Amino acid sequence: MIGRLTQAVVIGLIAGATIYAQQPPAQPPQGQPGAQGQGRGRGGGGFRQPDPIDFQEHEGWVSLFDGQSLKGWSGDNNWKVEDGAITIESTCEKPTGTVYLVWQGGEASDFELKMEMKGTGSINGGVQYRGWIAPRPQRTPPPAGAAAAQPPQPAPCPSGAPRGTPPDPKTEEQWNMWGAQYDFDAGNRYTGQFYEQSTGRGIVAWKGQVVRTEQGKNPRLLATLGEPAVIDSYYKKDDWNELHIIAIGNQMTHLLNGHALSILIDEDASKARKSGIIGLEVEATGKLFVKNIWLKKLQ
Repeated sequence: MIGRLTQAVVIGLIAGATIYAQQPPAQPPQGQPGAQGQGRGRGGGGFRQPDPIDFQEHEGWVSLFDGQSLKGWSGDNNWKVEDGAITIESTCEKPTGTVYLVWQGGEASDFELKMEMKGTGSINGGVQYRGWIAPRPQRTPPPAGAAAAQPPQPAPCPSGAPRGTPPDPKTEEQWNMWGAQYDFDAGNRYTGQFYEQSTGRGIVAWKGQVVRTEQGKNPRLLATLGEPAVIDSYYKKDDWNELHIIAIGNQMTHLLNGHALSILIDEDASKARKSGIIGLEVEATGKLFVKNIWLKKLQ
């Protein structure tokens, strides 16, 4: 009798446990520990979603632009201040060529840099950082005895006027920057990618990519940050865009309007630079606008 009773109890306990295991766990009321967005972590603590960062928060940051003048910056006379923004315009009739505006406040190694930027026309440019001044790379001359190739005659500008000629690059050498760039262009073809000016590496991390470099190897793709169409949608055409660079050690993160556009983990010791100067760069035709430039050094 006792054996049968014990067997019945065991069977009942197993059946009850099975039924209980099939039921979804009870959801605690919102606001209670264990509710969505909160919970009991190890040690009995709670958890919550991180607070969003206000792009306009500047506590602990240093302003690099006073909104009225180019004080603290150096460049040719194409750079101006209009309506509270640094501007530069390059036209078919009067092209600037590739030119730079260099911040005179010294080098930055680990830092965050924020600014707002807008472009019109076909303007292409970006933010230089961890850079240095050097003459432009020399083009390889043709072999001895070979006839120099004659460049094609340029077509006239859409206005009918002849195409202008950019200034002699030698007049720009005091500002000519090499190094890392947060790329930005009005057509949103390259905006947000990691590009290197003049070093020979060119585009290292295309927009939407997480890339690692290693000495003696080609850059390798670690991950993607989203579908290309989604990445493209973060850019605001003909409007102000919020650029945010985070450079810590060998990792550079490029954010646009609160979204990650590219990340580079640069482990190529023969190429990576850990410190350098900051500047703005422009080429092609159109107009570039920059305002609200803020720097936060992390060491």
